[in-house]
Amino acid sequence: MNVIERIKQLKNDRGWTDYRLAMEAMIPQSTLASIYERNTPPKLDILDCLCHAFGITLAQFFQEDEATEIVTEDERRLLECFRKLPKEKRQALLRLLSDT
Repeated sequence: MNVIERIKQLKNDRGWTDYRLAMEAMIPQSTLASIYERNTPPKLDILDCLCHAFGITLAQFFQEDEATEIVTEDERRLLECFRKLPKEKRQALLRLLSDT
């Protein structure tokens, strides 16, 4: 898998510019430009920032055979809160949501 092409694909799927991706990832735009110009994959910390901006994990980034599910910031926060709940509260919440 070409890491740079994957970054471009995910960026284009969202209709983002390089500027928007850099802002979402909270990295300098020059870092992104350097990755493209030098045709060198980003270091792991930068790739992690990019994945966070895309709303995916590093594992999802490297998946080739399955469609990547885009998770919104609200969905990510909801999942984080859900995982912190005790088992009985998770079950109660699932029951509540299944009634809607």
